[in-house]
Amino acid sequence: MSFASRLTRCPIPHDPARTEEPRVRFAALAPELRALLEGTAGCSPYLAGLMAREADWIEAALAGSPEDALEDALSLGEGVASAALGSALRQAKARIALLSALADLGGVWTLEEVTGALTRLSDVAVSRALSALVADDIRRGKIPGAVPEDAATAAGMVSIAMGKTGAGELNYSSDIDLICLFDESRYAPDDVQEARAAFIRIVRRMTAMLSDMTPEGYVFRTDLRLRPDASVTPVCISMGAAEQYYEAQGRTWERAAYIKARAASGDIAAGERFLATLTPFVWRRHLDFAAIQDAHDMRLRIRDHKGLHGRSMLEGRDLKLGPGGIREIEFFTQTRQLIAGGRDADLRQRDTVGGLAALAWKGWITQGVADELTRHYRDHREVEHRLQMVGDAQTHALPVMPEGFDVIARMMGIGDTDALRKTLRERLDRVAELTESFFAPGEIRAAPSMRPEMRALVDGWRAYPALRSERATRIFKRVEPEILSRLQRAANPEEALSQFDGFLRGLPAGVQLFSLFEANPQLIDLIVDICATSPALAAYLSRNAAVLDAVIGGDFFAPWPGLPALRGELAERLAEIPDYERKLDAARRWAKEWHFRVGVHHLRGLIDAQTAGREYAELAQACLSALWEPCLAEFARKHGAPPGRGAVVMGMGSLGAERLNAASDLDLIVIYDAAGVDASDGKRPLAARQYYARLTQALVTALTAQMSEGQLYEVDMRLRPSGRQGPVATALTGFRDYQMTEAWTWEHLALTRARPVAGSPELAADVEAIRREVLAAKAGGATVRADVADMRARIFAAKAADGDWEAKIGPGRLQDLELLAQMVTLQAADPARRVEAQLRAGLRAGLLTKEEEGTLQGAYRFLWRLQAGGRLLSDRALDLEAIGEGGRAFLMREAGCEDLDGLRHRLNDTVAAVAAIADRHLGAPGD
Repeated sequence: MSFASRLTRCPIPHDPARTEEPRVRFAALAPELRALLEGTAGCSPYLAGLMAREADWIEAALAGSPEDALEDALSLGEGVASAALGSALRQAKARIALLSALADLGGVWTLEEVTGALTRLSDVAVSRALSALVADDIRRGKIPGAVPEDAATAAGMVSIAMGKTGAGELNYSSDIDLICLFDESRYAPDDVQEARAAFIRIVRRMTAMLSDMTPEGYVFRTDLRLRPDASVTPVCISMGAAEQYYEAQGRTWERAAYIKARAASGDIAAGERFLATLTPFVWRRHLDFAAIQDAHDMRLRIRDHKGLHGRSMLEGRDLKLGPGGIREIEFFTQTRQLIAGGRDADLRQRDTVGGLAALAWKGWITQGVADELTRHYRDHREVEHRLQMVGDAQTHALPVMPEGFDVIARMMGIGDTDALRKTLRERLDRVAELTESFFAPGEIRAAPSMRPEMRALVDGWRAYPALRSERATRIFKRVEPEILSRLQRAANPEEALSQFDGFLRGLPAGVQLFSLFEANPQLIDLIVDICATSPALAAYLSRNAAVLDAVIGGDFFAPWPGLPALRGELAERLAEIPDYERKLDAARRWAKEWHFRVGVHHLRGLIDAQTAGREYAELAQACLSALWEPCLAEFARKHGAPPGRGAVVMGMGSLGAERLNAASDLDLIVIYDAAGVDASDGKRPLAARQYYARLTQALVTALTAQMSEGQLYEVDMRLRPSGRQGPVATALTGFRDYQMTEAWTWEHLALTRARPVAGSPELAADVEAIRREVLAAKAGGATVRADVADMRARIFAAKAADGDWEAKIGPGRLQDLELLAQMVTLQAADPARRVEAQLRAGLRAGLLTKEEEGTLQGAYRFLWRLQAGGRLLSDRALDLEAIGEGGRAFLMREAGCEDLDGLRHRLNDTVAAVAAIADRHLGAPGD
């Protein structure tokens, strides 16, 4: 579409005298184009001068589309040597400055199209300058080892576009922020210093070519001060030195700056690799609410430096840096991006409008706030452009004199200056209102009154590691009254305070967590709830406070996604991480969040104990199946692909039965099939048996190793054939032979719960076929009942019940009930793995009466609720006095009892009923 057909508005001449020249010069143009040119010239002496200078070109440009005119202007300087390049680029700048101004003032281009055109000019100018200057030094032999072809990629040098340049948001009279780096790995060690010196000279010459004012004007003022430690470093440094700086000294404002960073000119591939290495620095893996305070402090420093406090007058007010200005919207957006962008790559948008849209899409701000700030941002930027168009001045200050406001109003096509002033004031005030509360710390409330012994406990908090730093103490002072007030509302405030004290004492650091509390007060309720109910979960949380990120940053209270979705999510996350050890740490972080989620859902009654048991089991299986592939790949990298058909990991015990509690370890065995292949074929080949044994050990290490994120699971492999004496991995044929000819009855009982959880699906099917074959062969065995009776007696002789509230060990308790369920499953040759299904199998086979099966099912549900609830509340033997009032209330709810006496009677009755049934089938222990 032509320029004229897209006009939607027109400036009003402020100085009619300046309209005469364009009226005469452009008399042949259509009236609407002539009105645009006259209105523009009548408001801007600078643009009037450009019209006179580029009259022939702009007349031709306006006859076509602005996009074609832009491409034509950008072609200036293409293939031009460095001596003439500065002049060509200045002409391109003049033409694009005039074209973009007219397209902006006439409403032909949107704000994004205007800033995009200016940014393209910046990229082209820097790229051509770098290429030409590098080519000069290559010809002179100043860059060691470089060849003429290297000039296109600047011989390993790149300019990183920062700020509005990086985001494609250049304003009308903006400078350009660049960081210039070179890839030292392209050079021999002895040549690095010579290359460095050459690149420093090139950057200085490039800056002069673009920035120096000549009779033809300038291209762009170039600012290199965003580079690392700009006061002492040269204008171009190596990528390695920059990485070391950010790793050791990088600050929050530099992280925010890199949100917009873009490899723009020179060796783009090297620049993108450099930016990828900075990802952990810019995008923290935890929700970074401490960035809010950093951004607030930065805003105040800017205002102090510029003298921009207060917002009562419009005259001279800074539209960029002042209260309610452009920077407020940018800080508001970037700070939220820093908070959550480490967890959600969708938030890593360079441009402000895109960032606001992503934040709304992901629920970090409302759609209404995003829409309103986007509208205000665009309106602010349009006014900013008009301020700068008047005289090509790098200004953001509103006029001081009334006439200045008249000019801006007329440039915007507004005849009523008071209306513009009113709109400006309302918009600035509204932006300040929307953004200020996010940054400004709240007032410190008075703490609630407490008994002297409680106050003494609170006073002791200042000695804890989490409050060691001044910054942590400052933030905690603001949230402490809210924490204490909510603790006071607990059923037993002293108990809750004592357990919160234990949580706080265990925290290694506090800045991030306390910032999280300040920004999200609802988390304080969750912490108080946990501390008042579950000492074990509170202790877990103090060691793994980062799991609270999931509460804020995800669908924490959404329905359980199921095993396939969990497995897929973790596998996808691990696939994005190249380093094996980092994969293991990432798996630990991920699993901790989901483990915490199951515990909280259970604690709050969103799920029952049976559901929690299944979810813990699915989480464990998701971890095993997702980690198996990278573990296998890492092992195969050293020793070659698995010989034969591979291996399968079998979950045994509670994992096989899909019923884990909050503190369960994992019972595993590994079965492989070398299929006649003697050894692997890697760089360091291993015999098949040794290969799978060491692969199994690698898997166990992947699960159990203490890393920076702790341990994933404890693993028990004693259920493998021959127990501790047997190999850690068992061949398929050996497994079948052992089960059919050598295994004891207890091993056949364990087999009733065996379930594949990772590895080869085809091999898993073969193992399942063997499992069923063994069960069929052992069905109704004459010695099964006697063997189980003997085993039962040995178990109870070795370990007595641990306290009055023991749900697992002892006659009539869970272990006894599960042993009976496995026995009838083995006798019936039924493939069922879960206890409930095994009991039903016993009923179908006539091994249990209907009354017995019903009693056992009810007992199992009750005992599992008590066991799972107890393990969530405490990591040691259940002590109903020690867990406190909140914990007791949780257990009463879980057990369906009104008080402790009711719970005690139900437990005793249940244990007696189960023991009586077990005694009928197996004889009383000791008989």
